[in-house]
Amino acid sequence: KRDSLSRRYGFTSNGLSVRRASGANVLEVMRGIRKATDDLNNGLLKRLDLELFQYYDETEYIRSAIGLVQQNIFVGRALTVIVLLLFLHLGRRTLLAVPLIAASAVATVVVSPWFFVVTLALMIGAGIWFGRGALVVGMAIPVSVVGTFLLLGLMGRSLNVISLAGLAFAVGMLVDNAVVVLENIYRRRQMGERALTAASVGTAEVAGAVVASTLTTIAVFVPVLFVQETSGQLFRDIALAISCAVGLSLVVSFTMIPTAAARLFAAGEFDAGENDFHREAGTNGSSNGFARRNKSHRIVRSIAAIGFGFSELVARANRWVLSHRLRSICLTGAMVLASVGLTYLLWPKVEYLPAGNRNFVFCMLSPPPGYNIEHLMEMGEQLENDLRPYWDVDPDSPEAAELDYPPIDYYFYAVRGTSVFIGLRTADPARIRELIPLAAEVGSQFPGTRAIAKQSSLFERGITSGRNIDIEITGGDLHKLIETGRRVLADVKRVIPDAQAMPQPSLDLSSPEIHVQPKLVESSEMGVNASELGYAVDAFVDGAYAGDYFVDGDKIDLTIIGKNASERRTQGILSIPVATRAGEVVPLSALADISYSSGPEAIHRREKLRAITISVSPPLTMPLEEAMQLIDGEIISKLHDEGLLDGDTMITMSGTADKLRQAWDALRWNLLLALAITYLLMAALFESWLYPFVILFSVPLGAVGGVLGLWVLNFFVFQALDVLTMLGFVILIGTVVNNAILIVHQSLNFIREGMDPRVAVPESVKTRIRPIFITTTTTVLGLLPLVVFPGAGSELYRGLGAVVLGGLLVSTAFTLFLVPAVFILMMDAKSAIANALWPQSTAAPTQAPVSAESLLRPSAPKLRRSQRVK
Repeated sequence: KRDSLSRRYGFTSNGLSVRRASGANVLEVMRGIRKATDDLNNGLLKRLDLELFQYYDETEYIRSAIGLVQQNIFVGRALTVIVLLLFLHLGRRTLLAVPLIAASAVATVVVSPWFFVVTLALMIGAGIWFGRGALVVGMAIPVSVVGTFLLLGLMGRSLNVISLAGLAFAVGMLVDNAVVVLENIYRRRQMGERALTAASVGTAEVAGAVVASTLTTIAVFVPVLFVQETSGQLFRDIALAISCAVGLSLVVSFTMIPTAAARLFAAGEFDAGENDFHREAGTNGSSNGFARRNKSHRIVRSIAAIGFGFSELVARANRWVLSHRLRSICLTGAMVLASVGLTYLLWPKVEYLPAGNRNFVFCMLSPPPGYNIEHLMEMGEQLENDLRPYWDVDPDSPEAAELDYPPIDYYFYAVRGTSVFIGLRTADPARIRELIPLAAEVGSQFPGTRAIAKQSSLFERGITSGRNIDIEITGGDLHKLIETGRRVLADVKRVIPDAQAMPQPSLDLSSPEIHVQPKLVESSEMGVNASELGYAVDAFVDGAYAGDYFVDGDKIDLTIIGKNASERRTQGILSIPVATRAGEVVPLSALADISYSSGPEAIHRREKLRAITISVSPPLTMPLEEAMQLIDGEIISKLHDEGLLDGDTMITMSGTADKLRQAWDALRWNLLLALAITYLLMAALFESWLYPFVILFSVPLGAVGGVLGLWVLNFFVFQALDVLTMLGFVILIGTVVNNAILIVHQSLNFIREGMDPRVAVPESVKTRIRPIFITTTTTVLGLLPLVVFPGAGSELYRGLGAVVLGGLLVSTAFTLFLVPAVFILMMDAKSAIANALWPQSTAAPTQAPVSAESLLRPSAPKLRRSQRVK
């Protein structure tokens, strides 16, 4: 029976859809399909003068997306190495090497990917020549990345766009631990300690902070791993990739970095003139040796002076704020209130999953009931002629440039039963979305025909899945359901003019029906019951199921169908031959009467009630949450107010709308759980309930920074707050606390050495400001390619990258002032409570506070005694 057809380029064709089995690798499946296609075209089909043509290959998008992520990883690594060279080895040679590395990295993106070989050679050469410290730290990236590949393979995870994006996010983070360890070893080496002592003591001094920051980065993903919705699969890929990479970087920072530092900073090989902000201040016993060696190079001196001046400015600002309690309270209150207020005001409407940017537009037509396949074929020919100017043209010709829409690289028109489909692909994948209005325009030109056109979604299949809001109307009265459905359909076009809506099933009750009514007496006399009569009619009209046939374990349905059944007209139904039990063959007219009427195209039921679904596809520039709120407030609520929805008729929103609610509810609670896990973990590491509370004050800064980053991104390209972008706020909880951990940990070290808290806190900010800026800059520049570079797959993680990037920048800038103020306020409160509860113990004599200079000066006897104790 002929119940389907397809056309392309003026010729009739047969369509074949191939879907991979669950769990199969799409790239491997596609390789098998290509091989099978080549074998058929060169063998059987060639002899029959036929050709099998693949009109769509989803692996093209996947390969392009993977290539873009790999490019971003490489560029991010190059930028990270440049930052390390500038911070750790600032000098003439650095200013010579950095432009060359940057130019080669740009050429890798713009000219040819093979330039990465030149970039890699320049980075290694610069490291061996003068930047061995940067080279050692930079080695943490490939070691951690390769180790991550191995761990993901052991866990049975495949490399995909999402997991590679997670690795790209982690590139800048991979050097954080190594930078903190190496910088502290370097600082202690400049204070006069031996290389081996500086390596061991320097690593131990920051070990607690490094472990705490790493574990908090990993711990925030624990709740995400248990998300059961569709988005949970995406979360797990990113979470596992980042967790494995950051965890391995911790191992590298405690093993490879101290070992290499002990060798690099050995006597006779230590370059005491490398860039260091504190050397300018003379706090380590030296007198501006860096400036003396580079007096002829004003650029180097200027950069060093800027770094030193900024660190001094931050330290002085902190001393001014901390010198008066009211200033600390005002600063803390202003920053927290501003962070919470801006986050609330700028928080955008949420979206579900990103659609991706596949080079394929799919359009479904809903023609009036009763159209036969010949009439649908005529519709296809008309559509083909309307689209001819776009597919019958050279994409590079002047005629193509004058078209209203981009040229079509491939199209098809298919009919399956009463469903009609159009598929379009453009020669320029970047302009594929421009074909959506074209498909909707040509599809809706026929009277009584509805059309809905969408870009193929990356995470969903089918035209009615993906970014849709399904308005389900259920009840017992069919006519009332039809009336309500028409009202909802009209209101949707009024409230959201650019939305596309499609009813399922059709709201038209004029679908022709033929009722076969058995003649009970005649049928009984001939021994034919109603079931047998219906089976015979079914076999000659539409085909009747006969049984199962198994081939190699696969079940095939056997169907009995009469000869030329598809060509039978309604007038000939009464002449259908029916066999009786006596072996006679009589026409259907001897056993039944027929009557003609009309009714619904199909009957859908939901929980035993008749159901009609209005599938609404909002415009791409409208977030799904906003569309849901408009439908609920402007349509459903008004129907309730007008009394059109009683106990028998109900309206609910389902489909992607329901998935969005579930994902948002799960992620919202996971955010709170991640925050609680971070606090408890830091409480265990610091052995205190107070200091983690101080550190968590940096989280609101990260939140407002993430919202601002997304807000700025939308000035250049539309980016909704989808559930994948929401994961950026989870990542921020584990990353923005790292800088606060460094400050609090170093402050506690100074306080234990006998320094007054109001002196220790500004000094800890000053001594930790360089590793904070190095780690933040490397992370930000590692993320920058993911946000800036366009291409296949970039729309998946661009929003996530903007959130993390904005959160890191804002939190880093303000954590330097907020955390010290909160720390001092908490210490004052702790002292006040202790004085109130134990006045006698607090009255005991105490030794005079130690100054910052006495702690940092290498000749200070107290420091030498503390080193011998360690």
